[in-house]
Amino acid sequence: MEFETVSVGRIHRMLKWVLAASFPLCCGIAMAQDTDGKEAAAIVELGGANSWSLNGGSSAGVDLAVEFTPIERWLEIEAGTTPLFSRHSVEWDTDVLFKKPWTLSPKAELMIGVGPEWVHTRKVGITGNSPAGEFAVDFMYWPAAKHRLGWFVEPAYEYTFGHEHERAAGVSWGLLIAIP
Repeated sequence: MEFETVSVGRIHRMLKWVLAASFPLCCGIAMAQDTDGKEAAAIVELGGANSWSLNGGSSAGVDLAVEFTPIERWLEIEAGTTPLFSRHSVEWDTDVLFKKPWTLSPKAELMIGVGPEWVHTRKVGITGNSPAGEFAVDFMYWPAAKHRLGWFVEPAYEYTFGHEHERAAGVSWGLLIAIP
C-alpha cells in the first residue's frame, strides 16, 4: 500500500482554509435560529488536548472547534480539528460531532455526542488517512450569567476504521468564547 506524501504545513494550510470557509456557514445557520436573544450564534472552543492510544503511546496538541445550535435543547453541532504531536508522529483529527445538550444549572451544561472523524497521520515518514468514529462527553462551565466566556472539558473515545483499527482515549480542555 502506497501513501501520498503530504507535508504537515500543507495540511495545516488546507485545514485553516476549510475552517475559515465553514465558519460563516455555521454562523449563518446559527443566526437563522429562532432564539430569544440569549443564545450565542456560535461558540468557539480553544484549548489543549491529550490522546492516549489503547495500543500504546500518547500525544498532545491543541484543540480548535466551532459549535452552534440548530435545534434548541435538542441538537448542537461541533466541527473541529486537533493536531496531536508525539515523538515520531503527527496526527490531525478533524471531526463533526452531533451532541444532545442538557442544562445542569444556569452556569453548567453537559453534552453527549457522537460523529464521524477524519484522521491524518504521519509516522516515521509514512503518511496515512483513515475514517474514524468519535464519542465525547462535553462539560461546559460559564462563570458569568451572560455566557460570553467559559471553560470546557471534553473526554472522548475514538475508533479508527483503517487497517490498524486504532482505539484512543483523549481529553480536550480550554476556553469557550461566545460569538453573539
